[in-house]
Amino acid sequence: MRRRDFLKNMILLGTGTVLLPQVWGMKAAEAAWKTESGSNNDPLLGIPVKETGLEFSYLENRSTTDAIIIHHVGNTNRDVSAAEIHRWHQNNGWSGIGYHFVIRKDGTIERGRPMDMLGAHCYEHNWHTVGVNIVGAFDDNEPEPEQLISAARLLAALCRYYGLAPNQDTIKGHRDFNNTACPGQLLYDELPHLIDMTAKQY
Repeated sequence: MRRRDFLKNMILLGTGTVLLPQVWGMKAAEAAWKTESGSNNDPLLGIPVKETGLEFSYLENRSTTDAIIIHHVGNTNRDVSAAEIHRWHQNNGWSGIGYHFVIRKDGTIERGRPMDMLGAHCYEHNWHTVGVNIVGAFDDNEPEPEQLISAARLLAALCRYYGLAPNQDTIKGHRDFNNTACPGQLLYDELPHLIDMTAKQY
């Protein structure tokens, strides 16, 4: 069994923790690798993801994953952090941030909810999807090139992890499921290009 599959199974069993990489024979250099922004390589995805240490009141396992949904913040074009969105969603009475990942303006990927847990980002479709928020208000503003590059890297890693083909059936905008403007017209128009970028990294 591959290390990735073993760790995934452990998480799905509800351990809620990933043991130190050395226990599973990962190279120490890989486990300790950091980017200049301080992001660590995610042990399951193999790409830099900045850990946020967010605490949630209650989470449920998600047993099915067949799509990834792209969102934007929408109400501000500021470089909003996962921690700030977490506070907003807690103020709504939620367990915490509804998205699994947040991509900042400089391309940094931040951890939201644990990726195999049920999200709170798309009405009636949280049970089978991963939510990725690209920070910004993209009705009137273009996403940063760094955000699209990081998004393609993340989407390719998620598609590999969940066994999904990166295409228009598996990578969608929030508006494809609900009556909303999200992820903003200018980002939505970029989705075909983003899917192409993702497929090249798959």
